[in-house]
Amino acid sequence: MGNIVAIVGRPNVGKSTLYNRLIGERQAIIDDTSGVTRDRQYGNSEWNGKSFTVVDTGGFVEGSDDVFESAIRSQVKIAIEEANILVFIVDVTTGITDLDEEVATMLRRTKKDVFLVVNKVDNNKRMLEANEFWSLGFEDTYFISSLTGSGTGDLLDGITERLKEEEPFKTDLPKFAILGRPNVGKSSFVNALLGEDRNIVTNIAGTTRDSIHTKYAKYGKEFYIIDTAGIRKKSKVHENLEFYSVMRAIRAMEEADVCILMIDARDGIEAQDMSILGLIRKRNKGVVILVNKWDLVEKETNTARDFEKKLREKIAPFTDVPIIFVSAIEKQRIFKAIETALEVHENRQQKIKTSVLNDIMLKAIEKYPPPSHRGRFVKIKYITQLPTYYPAFAFFCNNPKYIKESYQNYLENQLRNNFNFTGVPIGIFFRKK
Repeated sequence: MGNIVAIVGRPNVGKSTLYNRLIGERQAIIDDTSGVTRDRQYGNSEWNGKSFTVVDTGGFVEGSDDVFESAIRSQVKIAIEEANILVFIVDVTTGITDLDEEVATMLRRTKKDVFLVVNKVDNNKRMLEANEFWSLGFEDTYFISSLTGSGTGDLLDGITERLKEEEPFKTDLPKFAILGRPNVGKSSFVNALLGEDRNIVTNIAGTTRDSIHTKYAKYGKEFYIIDTAGIRKKSKVHENLEFYSVMRAIRAMEEADVCILMIDARDGIEAQDMSILGLIRKRNKGVVILVNKWDLVEKETNTARDFEKKLREKIAPFTDVPIIFVSAIEKQRIFKAIETALEVHENRQQKIKTSVLNDIMLKAIEKYPPPSHRGRFVKIKYITQLPTYYPAFAFFCNNPKYIKESYQNYLENQLRNNFNFTGVPIGIFFRKK
């Protein structure tokens, strides 16, 4: 599952534009001044029936020009360690620069697949000039224009051919990933759970991965914790801690059934938490939000209620998510957190009988039928749950393309009101009948 494709290269060569092409939406903010890409640093791509996560390393550079070279070097290092495939992008209009040479040298040492992408090749003259990049010595060299999209299909073909089907870690027990920004208390939470009683813990290092699967078995509960927090502490990684932790989070998320997202009670939910939440949703993983360090917050009567209300407003529209206030250090409510994660795991696995589904949902549809489209009536005749690893439903109807998003939201709310899908993203598909 955990295929990560990282885009590396100097500023302004078109990393964000290529990233958008690969994930197929204008997600990054594109601006010609260096380092403006913010927030949307990773997304999901599907091509030839394979799905992978694309990471735009450009989204992690902050600061002035003199920081760039060292920041880019350390990003390339992290990307080489954490990604499965590296896409090295260069710009035909500037030719090969010293920094390009340097990145190329780093990439030539790795055993991983490297795709060299020469960007802005959009006329015959540039096509000829692009040939000088063969001298960098990468067998997989592609000439593209990420603005017009020419050449990106071939690149995607090349990438998906090399994606390895990793053997997932096999177990029938639930797998929980503990996610969150650096220093929010992930390790304290894991330690509080496992306690000093380490003999109940079996560590199984992931096969090709570095996440550690720790088995928890006490008080009649059994599950695995996928912990990426305390793995190899690297020396020079600190200036890029955020980038590093995001790469780790994506890996852990891929393998988990339920993601436990920890946020700091004093900071509230921040941009990076929102990005990770978005990715959890896209990946259809269960989610529980833990507000940690609650012991450090000044309390008034409605503090928790107000905090929760604000939090739900921020994470809308997917608000059917458990929010638990904990203190890992004080061991407050950490078992409640685990019980909730186990419930979310149950919710995610439930299968609803077709007869029950139709009874309930057809009544809801009768009460509030889909609006007609230019005089054409939309009639939903039948509903069934799809055999997917997360809850997804097919609504069979005469004119699926006329169903608006607002009506889809209505159907999702009805499903949530009638069945327990708390903490679980659900898929709704309309099929022609």
